[in-house]
Amino acid sequence: MAATIWYEKDADLSVLEGKKVAILGYGSQGHAHALNLRDSGVDVVVGLRPTSKSVEFAKEQGLEVKSVPEAVAEADIVMILLPDQYQAAVYKKDVEPNLKPGAALAFAHGFNIHYGYIKPTEDHPVFMVAPKGPGHIVRREYAAGRGVPVVVAVEQDPRGDGWAITLAYAKALGALRAGAIKTTFTEETETDLFGEQDVLMGGINHLCDLGFDVLTEAGYQPEIAYFEVFHELKMLVDLANEGGLNKARWSCSDTAQYGDYTSTVITDETKKRMQYQLKRIQDGSFAKEFMDDQAAGAPKFKKLQEEFSHPHLETVGPKLRAMFSWNNGPAKDQDEAESFNGKIARTQVQ
Repeated sequence: MAATIWYEKDADLSVLEGKKVAILGYGSQGHAHALNLRDSGVDVVVGLRPTSKSVEFAKEQGLEVKSVPEAVAEADIVMILLPDQYQAAVYKKDVEPNLKPGAALAFAHGFNIHYGYIKPTEDHPVFMVAPKGPGHIVRREYAAGRGVPVVVAVEQDPRGDGWAITLAYAKALGALRAGAIKTTFTEETETDLFGEQDVLMGGINHLCDLGFDVLTEAGYQPEIAYFEVFHELKMLVDLANEGGLNKARWSCSDTAQYGDYTSTVITDETKKRMQYQLKRIQDGSFAKEFMDDQAAGAPKFKKLQEEFSHPHLETVGPKLRAMFSWNNGPAKDQDEAESFNGKIARTQVQ
């Protein structure tokens, strides 16, 4: 079945006229949503903790900033852009008691709705606009007159205007310049978690580190190993992004292609492990494990974060990245991971 895709002509921005949109959080996605909607003519207020370091930065951008309860109380649409593990507590304490009757709730990821950590009453429309890119790209592309594609979903539609609001929001974000693909909260959540765990973070990261270990343990220079198993990954991904796997393959040598076709590293056993991980996502056991650990102060998460924070290939990574002028030196990687323009901390979103 072909996917349903909407573009600018399919949405009416006037749906948002006279409506106040509260953006909760001013992190990577929060700042992009707030600024893009504001620049599209939408009445926006940012909801933050009074002690948040992001308060002054948001004000410097010309945005109205209020506490979360105050922002929610006056909003017709509340977009919750907080980390998954904090959303339920903030919702219970600051959102639910102050939410106007019939106000719409919006999300950029379906985690808390899909797994039932947030359960809005039936009179509230619930929708999702999830950009397929980090916030600074969402903002950059909007400013350049382009857009980052999104996936969109409506979970609750008590008045029958859920899709009109969703598409108007996506248009104000600039996303319909690229396109919005219809999905569900279930599909978005489960596929997003699967992609992160089994192909992206949990796949490529480990594959590169293991490849580095195999080569260096066999006596090859760490610098050469780094180039071969990690640095050249960007080239391959860029080619695939431009023209799919076939372009990535055709752009490489026949030798490389033959090695690709005959490789036995990724096997049917890998697929079985992926299917196991998908089942844990579908039945909620992964979500429960993560949320229970977070509720206990994240001891397992912190231990794992420390354990994996020094991958072996990083013994030479900073030195080699500094060789490439476009990297602006070895410190850039960590700086960009932790903040945007040195002002928006990744976790400073409440």
